[in-house]
Amino acid sequence: MIGAGLAPVTERARTQDRSTGRGPDRGTDLGPVTRTPEPGPQRFRRAARALRDRLRSAPLTLALLAGLWVLGAATGSLSGGPSARLLARTGVGLSTLGEGRWWTPVTSLFWCSGIGSYVFASLLLLLVGPGAERRLGRLRTLAVLAGGQVAGTLLGTALVAVGSSAGEQWTASVADQTAVGPAVGLFALAGVLGYRLTVLWRRRLHLLVLLVPLVMTLYVGHLQSVQRCAAALFGLGLGALLSRGRPYLRSHRSSHTETRVLVALCLVAAACGPLIASLYDNASGPFNTFSELYFSHRLSPDEVAEFCAVSAHDCARAHAVERIFDTPGRLMAALFPALLLVLAEGLRRGLRFAWRISVATELLWAVLLAWLYFEAGPVSGDVVQYFVEAMLLPLLTTALLLATRQRFRLRLAGRAVRRLAVVVGGAALVASAAYVGLGRVVAGQFEPGAGLRGLVHGLPAQFLPPAYNDLLPDYPIAVGPVALFLETYCGLAFWLVALVALLTAFRRPVLRTDPAAVARARALLAEHGGGTLSFITTWDGNHYWFDEGGRAAVAYRVVGTVALTTGDPFGAPEDRARAVAGFARYCDARGWTPCFYSVCADTRAAAVQLGWRSVQVAEDTVVPLPELAFTGRKWQDIRTALNKAGKQGITAEWWAYHEAPLALREQIRAISEEWVSEKGLPEMGFTLGGLEELDDPDVRVLVAVDQDRVVHGLTSWMPVYENGEPVGWTLDFMRRRSDGFRGVNEFLIASAALGFKGEGARFLSLSGAPLARARQDEEPAGLQRMLDWMGKVLEPVYGFRSLLAFKAKFQPEYRPMYMAYPDPAALPGITRAIGKAYLPHLTAAQGVRLMRKLSG
Repeated sequence: MIGAGLAPVTERARTQDRSTGRGPDRGTDLGPVTRTPEPGPQRFRRAARALRDRLRSAPLTLALLAGLWVLGAATGSLSGGPSARLLARTGVGLSTLGEGRWWTPVTSLFWCSGIGSYVFASLLLLLVGPGAERRLGRLRTLAVLAGGQVAGTLLGTALVAVGSSAGEQWTASVADQTAVGPAVGLFALAGVLGYRLTVLWRRRLHLLVLLVPLVMTLYVGHLQSVQRCAAALFGLGLGALLSRGRPYLRSHRSSHTETRVLVALCLVAAACGPLIASLYDNASGPFNTFSELYFSHRLSPDEVAEFCAVSAHDCARAHAVERIFDTPGRLMAALFPALLLVLAEGLRRGLRFAWRISVATELLWAVLLAWLYFEAGPVSGDVVQYFVEAMLLPLLTTALLLATRQRFRLRLAGRAVRRLAVVVGGAALVASAAYVGLGRVVAGQFEPGAGLRGLVHGLPAQFLPPAYNDLLPDYPIAVGPVALFLETYCGLAFWLVALVALLTAFRRPVLRTDPAAVARARALLAEHGGGTLSFITTWDGNHYWFDEGGRAAVAYRVVGTVALTTGDPFGAPEDRARAVAGFARYCDARGWTPCFYSVCADTRAAAVQLGWRSVQVAEDTVVPLPELAFTGRKWQDIRTALNKAGKQGITAEWWAYHEAPLALREQIRAISEEWVSEKGLPEMGFTLGGLEELDDPDVRVLVAVDQDRVVHGLTSWMPVYENGEPVGWTLDFMRRRSDGFRGVNEFLIASAALGFKGEGARFLSLSGAPLARARQDEEPAGLQRMLDWMGKVLEPVYGFRSLLAFKAKFQPEYRPMYMAYPDPAALPGITRAIGKAYLPHLTAAQGVRLMRKLSG
């Protein structure tokens, strides 16, 4: 449906281009272009060209990359790092600095410790280098890289020296190491670069700049990891100093969506730490002491010999655990990291169910460590230190989850939870029955013989990673083929089913409480239509009341004891007025106070007939399209925006948000995050849409892009139906890049108007401006006077009146929007309900900040 009527308009533009030999005059009646996803090969070629152009513009990066590999090959350092003699002269560490080799902080930049380090440093250089050259300049990039390398190596080595002299065992164990590698300076460079990015990518890059070296330090614990961590902190501090006073650094608040992403990244880091440490034979980080409980390791020959020295049964259990790593059952070793990664996806989507499981997992981990500590009996101070260090991770993760709990409020539908419980519970039952039942049949294939009690005792070992074998009671050891099959696959099959079921539920959550009512309401809206704002009734958070004939409906949400409607009744036009009285009776039966909010004059009249009061709360702005032409002096600003866009190579493109390329969606997300961050206040909801509302197949997104595919702004448009077809469109989401084309909003709205006119639409609505009125020539009543005052007070924060003045550029028809309510005594409760609906996540700190802005 998107852009179906734009083909004649687009063809007309092509014809003019061919006939005149120049681009179309943006002041003519031309609409935007409809875009669809590119085929895979074409998308790959575009990405390859973009990468080529990116590298061509980064000669310093290419020179450093070539020099690193050429020098490594010339000195035979690619496979295993520099030779011992070369390392002693070029690497940095306590020993080399103690011997007076002051140049090693610089020379350590030009070698790596092995092929894996060369690949990691090269990828990091390709990711950070081109962006740094473009945004910082080549000389400053080189200076930050070299300075960060020197500062990071010296600071990291000094930290190890201080810890070693204080008797800290971990730092003492790495005090004799010597490190090389440019990743130290690259992390510092990334820290500085982050301050030159948009708010969204600044947060993400800075979080990664901290998390990656921190995880390496805590789990791997090598000298180079400490140096990288020190360099990251140095880069963040230097970047803040260099960017001091820049206006885009004043904002710090992130949106709900971005907070979820950042929390999910932290959980991913907690999951990946043990996996990364397992790649190193000599990992010695402070969090690595109990890492085998996160990620099970194969027993060494010495450990097997120790078990065999205890008893024959312990020897058999040790060999059984070792045997698991020679079968597909070795996947059980990564059970907890896999579970955390799946939960991170649920957190990214804001699901309360995933949040609860994450908190429970971390608390169980902390309880297990505490139990191990008390089971160990009297221990030395070093062992106590190991336990304290291990406890920090689950406790800090739990604290982070609790601090951000309000961001995870989306709920799976009851049916989805029940389906998940049936699948996971059924898988557990089948796996347990298979192990116990079939094991009883082949009892002779276990040693000692498997009785019912022994097999039941063996169930925990089937569902837990191999590292937990020592913590479990005795159970029969599988020796025969069928028993070995049961031991290998029962637990593995259960967890594969459970993790896939969880991931599926998280990836496709059903967030509404009654999907059938949602589908019914959407069908009724599409068939009969409603007001200009009626499409917002399809958004999450609404409940629905239907009249007895099912021909009219009201969308509402209950806040406290107030049933607040989302716009007018919708459905058959002849039944909408009666729906007001019907919904009022429905609320009265449940002890709710009904309030029709943001409704048109017809709904207000139906409410007045019931003896209700009303007050204007917004001003809708409607632009008729059939006779629209941007001619005359009053349209000068619009023509200027269209012409400037054409001169700068900016075009308007229709997209379905879910079909847009990833690069385009990420730019949209970054622009929205920057807008939210600049406000310093929470996003408003209820009748004001956000990013989540863009992802609807019936919503059309108009994007302004330049020749480099940089997004300068976007608008989204909701359909207004009549007899099953859209006859008008309502503006919802509008954002622009802070450093982009200044007239982009005017350009986008004008382009949309031309496109909709070409499709035959009758009007477009620029949506209502809350707490703003066009006609203020009459003396307002008491309540109206208070709302006018509120609009004036909130103007510096949310700019509702400025928004109405902006919309006046399009010469709209003004249509008042009202709030109708039955009892003036209920106004305090209604006011609280409206505030809670618009700002459901307002915290105490944000409330104080809001009051400060208002008082200022």
